[in-house]
Amino acid sequence: MKNKNILFLTLKVFSATGGIEKVCRVAGKVFHEWSVVNNTKVHVHSMYDCQHDADENQYFPSEIFKGFKTKKIDFIFSSVRAASKYDVIVLSHINLLLIGWLIKLLYPQKKIILFAHGIEIWGKLPKQKSMMIKCCDAIISVSRFTSQKIRKVHHISAEKSFVLNNCLDPFMPLGKEFIGKTDLRHRYGYKPEDKILFTLTRLSSKERYKGYDKVLQAMVNVKKHHPKIKYLIAGSYDEKEKTYINELAKKLELSDSLILAGFIPDEELVAHFSFADVYIMPSMKEGFGIVFIEAMYYGLPVIAGNKDGSVDALAEGKLGILVDPEDVKAIELAIVQVLKNPSSNRPNRNLLLTNFSYESYKRNFENIFATHFTNII
Repeated sequence: MKNKNILFLTLKVFSATGGIEKVCRVAGKVFHEWSVVNNTKVHVHSMYDCQHDADENQYFPSEIFKGFKTKKIDFIFSSVRAASKYDVIVLSHINLLLIGWLIKLLYPQKKIILFAHGIEIWGKLPKQKSMMIKCCDAIISVSRFTSQKIRKVHHISAEKSFVLNNCLDPFMPLGKEFIGKTDLRHRYGYKPEDKILFTLTRLSSKERYKGYDKVLQAMVNVKKHHPKIKYLIAGSYDEKEKTYINELAKKLELSDSLILAGFIPDEELVAHFSFADVYIMPSMKEGFGIVFIEAMYYGLPVIAGNKDGSVDALAEGKLGILVDPEDVKAIELAIVQVLKNPSSNRPNRNLLLTNFSYESYKRNFENIFATHFTNII
């Protein structure tokens, strides 16, 4: 890839704060730095961002970015036209497959690389997408779990499949133990002796696989020995899911122990990570789980599920506790273990940074391209 020009096609980069957008920002930074060192060209197209969304961003120059402000047709035609000037076209999401397929149809020599994140690509695809995915010369998955799913379901060969774990944002602020503790405890009505379980995720009645309902069930017995335990779930939610969670808490007699905080702005995340005692999300369908490594970056003990991409994020259990996400008793025992001895369950910071720092991500990215893609690019 040393002398190859790259066109990076995305849905959103700066106008949203989800895991995929974080991946796009970091990947854009890697591509830009690669292009500077190797004197090549890189450009980033975003379907939904506005042009000004990239102004003064820290990841790459706004000059290499073009936002199409939801003008999908313009985005498609502009990207296909631009592809004639680039050697490698990177698709940030499976929903961009149509453009990759059109580019491959018009320019068979161009190399198409697809990023695969999680649930959006695990299952069977519509007939057209199944056909289009064959145009990809390589698929880079965020976890081994996602890679294995893709290979099995979509019959992708091992030669086209690669794994690149997500990383910590290189511009994450340093955390301090005391940040925001007093203000947040006052906001949520917590007392100094309360022990706080924290989950940060979008809550949707259509995607009920994050495991917060199992955490509530596990708390019933935990509370008998730790009566001061509280559960804070943050993230946007739909009304149906809010009702479901509140009714479950009421049924379990945990209404006084649960708070649904709703959406939390980025500037408050450090404070929330810093004042919690445990980060817990025993998910069933996590592609990777950037939130796990963010929580660990701020020193939180983490409990996650052992049946999805969370295994990669916790370094197979070396950085936190992996549990069967369907086993309420196992979740209960994990919570008790952490509350009993929180210091011994804190993540190893050196191991965390070795695996998930930006520098490691960039090095692994470059190694994949330089070592494994020589046959396709």
